[in-house]
Amino acid sequence: MRHPGRGRFAGSAAGLALALWPALAFAVIGGQDDPGPLARRSVMVLDSRGGVCSGVVLARDVVLTAAHCVTGAPEHRVHFRDAGGQPVLIVPSAKAVHPGYDATAIERRRRSIDLALVRLPEPLPARIETATLAAGAASKDERIVLGGWGVLREGESRTTGTFRTASLDVVEPFGPSRILLWAQDPDRRGVGACRGDSGGPITRADTVLAVTTWASGPKGRDCGTFTQGVLVAPQRDWIDRTLKAWGREAAWE
Repeated sequence: MRHPGRGRFAGSAAGLALALWPALAFAVIGGQDDPGPLARRSVMVLDSRGGVCSGVVLARDVVLTAAHCVTGAPEHRVHFRDAGGQPVLIVPSAKAVHPGYDATAIERRRRSIDLALVRLPEPLPARIETATLAAGAASKDERIVLGGWGVLREGESRTTGTFRTASLDVVEPFGPSRILLWAQDPDRRGVGACRGDSGGPITRADTVLAVTTWASGPKGRDCGTFTQGVLVAPQRDWIDRTLKAWGREAAWE
């Protein structure tokens, strides 16, 4: 049981971007390179301990991500490429962690709302778009799309950095949930979220249903069985209140 976003690299976040970015090539395990609209609505979230996550752009200067992506290190950066392909690192001006987040939830088997909002001191470039959030839930067996900047192959951290997507089916391994979305590769090939994908979008029909927060794998592995995300619709009040306090608003379907 692992958060699929806290892959470790040597050096600072700046060192990661400047030293490794030219070699970065892949993302979601078993996914396909996808530079389309979903990629344009997503950024990377890095930390000073080498953690790598994904994030969803809600406003020109606001990113939604997983709480564990912005609470485990003293410094964080929002990361994207400029028009020339060069890495850009922005120091957040503020962050809001969901009050229901519990960093020990997995070990203690407790409920946790693993979400955070990050505000930037300047707008993102015009070519980066804002996402629309889904006001409803997903049904069992419904096809969804997972996106993220994480590893293509588990254990190969240098394959982080290109946005990829994969189609998964909604499953209910423990029955229906009003808070979480669970998904699995319908062909059981091991496709799913892994390190670097936490905070990334889980979508249906171009709207963001959930934010990736966790993944599991078969014995001896961290990824390849289930992908889990926190549904955004039940957290609409917190998202809207936080953005309103920042003078911003999210787009809902």
